[in-house]
Amino acid sequence: MTGEAAERTWPLSALDGSVHRPLWLDTEGRPEPRATLMGEHETDLLVVGGGFAGLWTALRAVERDPGRRVLLIEADRLAEHATGRNGGFCEASLTHGESNGRSRWPDEYDAIHRMGLENLTGIAETVERYGIDCGFARGGALVVATRDHQIPDLDPEEPGFLDAAAVREMVDSPTYLAGRFSPDDCAVLDPARLAWGLADAAEDQGVRIAERTRLQALRADGDVVVATTGAARIRASKVALATNAFPNPLRRARLDTVPVYDYVLATEPLTDGQLRELRWDPSIGVSDSANQFHYYRITPDRRILWGGYDAIYHFGKSIDVAHEDRAETFETLARHFGETFPQLDGIRFTHRWSGVIDTSTQFCALFGQAHGGRTAYAVGFTGLGVGATRFAADVMLDRLAGEDTERTRLQMVRRRPLPFPPEPLAWAGIRLSLGARAREDRTGRPSLWLRAMDRVGLGFDS
Repeated sequence: MTGEAAERTWPLSALDGSVHRPLWLDTEGRPEPRATLMGEHETDLLVVGGGFAGLWTALRAVERDPGRRVLLIEADRLAEHATGRNGGFCEASLTHGESNGRSRWPDEYDAIHRMGLENLTGIAETVERYGIDCGFARGGALVVATRDHQIPDLDPEEPGFLDAAAVREMVDSPTYLAGRFSPDDCAVLDPARLAWGLADAAEDQGVRIAERTRLQALRADGDVVVATTGAARIRASKVALATNAFPNPLRRARLDTVPVYDYVLATEPLTDGQLRELRWDPSIGVSDSANQFHYYRITPDRRILWGGYDAIYHFGKSIDVAHEDRAETFETLARHFGETFPQLDGIRFTHRWSGVIDTSTQFCALFGQAHGGRTAYAVGFTGLGVGATRFAADVMLDRLAGEDTERTRLQMVRRRPLPFPPEPLAWAGIRLSLGARAREDRTGRPSLWLRAMDRVGLGFDS
């Protein structure tokens, strides 16, 4: 190593030699892509999108109605985008945490929380039933305070609170001042392998999956919805849209979300000694309680996956591969890693990558319908897609079937949040919100801007 790289000291030097590639997709076990769809087709249900939302919808459709004709199309490859690029935290929360849920739906929150726990249990049962080898481990969630003003938010008088000594017995970092452990609320897993396993399970029950098949147009035609791609025409009785951060084919839904880039690092595998020194149970996922928070966990092959902090929005809802390798963000993440775990001095990062999150103004999924109820969609998972997409799949299927269920009666499902404003207002508002969140993290003083946005139902988070 020569030149500028030779002068870098750890932890920045830990980035040298890392590959710009998602860890989960960097494996010989990645399946070959399915064929592109060609010609004329008819189906009972067309699912658009091969990430978690689409895969759960396809699988749940045939589990609920065996023999139903289901076709899933994906413009790229299965799990190529957010599904194969996230941290692998599978959370029970459907509302981006208790505080957000209680403030927006106070009368429903207890029911939503129960449904979220049931949903996480349903994911665990699916993994076991189909033998999906994705490293699923439901060890719980540890949230830590790294600044004094964050401690009161962890409810020191309630069960589950940990003082500095107790939290450092769980995971040892000199930055930890307190923590809160929730044993049932989170699992960790390999998200790409979960997605590939869901696809295999769906195909085993008759679902057809086509990759590299991009939807170009969607329109109602009598009692069916007609979808056209580059080489195929599909007549479907029902359609479920799971396009997430990418442009929704329904114009009415295009202001519901904005695409936000999230960035992640992964270390080389820990040694036995390093793992013992950290005292960290690999089944437990960790995050800090800042607005600009970090999330981190140990992967099945004992790497530390370290992500979060920066949430980067590009003017005009730009989604471009040029946004993915952002050196300043990776260097910021590396510095924060070194501050959190100085005892790992010398460890290297082997992978760096990013992915696009679909963020909504209510910080969690929203739901809609079109074409006289024949098309349903769910978007805006805001970082909760590993778990909440299964719940969303059932909501979409309930609505497409015209079923009145506990899920569809929720105000969280029935009411649509305020959309993001068009540009340049979206860009200006997001920049102001990011600056306000950063200042609040530093000072501990609530932001007048953020409180004003909360009052009108507008928010920005990742």
